[in-house]
Amino acid sequence: MSELSARLALPYLLPAQAQKHVTHNEALETLDTLVQLVLEEVGAQTPPPAPLAGQVWALGAAPGGDWAGEAGRLARYADPGWRFVTPAPGWIATERGTGQLMVHDGSGWGPLPAAGLDDLDGVGIGTAHDPVNRLAVAAEAALFSHAGAGHQIKVNKAQAADTASLLFQTGWSGRAEMGTAGSDAFAIKVSADGAAWTTALSLDPATGHASGAAVQQGPADVTPGRLARADHAYGPGNLLGPVSQAAGLPTGAVIERGSTADGDYVRYADGTQICTQSGLVAPYINGNYCAVNWTFPAGFSTPPLGTTILLDGGMWSASGPASGISRGDVTAIRGNVSAAQMSAQAWVRSDLDFAAGDTVPLSVTAVGRWF
Repeated sequence: MSELSARLALPYLLPAQAQKHVTHNEALETLDTLVQLVLEEVGAQTPPPAPLAGQVWALGAAPGGDWAGEAGRLARYADPGWRFVTPAPGWIATERGTGQLMVHDGSGWGPLPAAGLDDLDGVGIGTAHDPVNRLAVAAEAALFSHAGAGHQIKVNKAQAADTASLLFQTGWSGRAEMGTAGSDAFAIKVSADGAAWTTALSLDPATGHASGAAVQQGPADVTPGRLARADHAYGPGNLLGPVSQAAGLPTGAVIERGSTADGDYVRYADGTQICTQSGLVAPYINGNYCAVNWTFPAGFSTPPLGTTILLDGGMWSASGPASGISRGDVTAIRGNVSAAQMSAQAWVRSDLDFAAGDTVPLSVTAVGRWF
């Protein structure tokens, strides 16, 4: 029969053994060392200056002093000296400084693996979990940090019609939700009572374009607090350009400018249009007047009511027309007008006549509406 136990090497009492109490006390010392094992330090190299009886250190690879030559063993202080025990694979201890459970793998001590924590029915931290909330945490905060680089929190759903979201509650009643709920569009929803919900913002997964109650609903929507849409608001990119409208509401730029052989025009988003031309030549019609039909560079929706016809001083020669008629002898008036053109006429004083070949240069303006 062996004199030591198989697992902890405790000395047995032998028949007719003298001073049996020595053997018995040695076994008790070993048990006192190993049962509910607590390590003051793992990998210790230098004995402490004032150890307390019963304290145990797990020695490192090259301990010195009273621990010299005891590498890898357990050192227990038993006043007035040290006792050493060789740990076996599978022994478990608590490291006092960290509270970490340690296990010996046959060559050294390491943290106890979290075996048995996979595929749990649920985990409750500070509260109880339930079949729906398999992970439940009651705390002032929850920290998710990196392990040396970035960090992602992933919320996965089975298919587009399902929900993957974060729900914010007050008194267990929903107030806001963000995520992909019922589709793959990312949305932010809000509620005042947890029953009626409004989609404040929704982002289309294909285009990234925004919609929802927080966004301008149409060109005429000026609801306070809504976000303006690029196609419903005006800025440097769309102040100038082609104007357009739908049912009387602007759908294009604010101001449109253009030129043709018949002159210049300006169109405004409110429907106002101004057409101008300088140096419009009115040829001889008869002795009474010279006239020309001016085709507007941009058509009006109805005949313009605001028209101006002036003698073009910049092109009128010092001597007037070929017949010698002066500028003061001529009056410029408007004749017939339509949405597409108007007649610009120059009439001479009643006691004078234009001669064949005479022309009168005119400056013309027409103001009306393009819709």
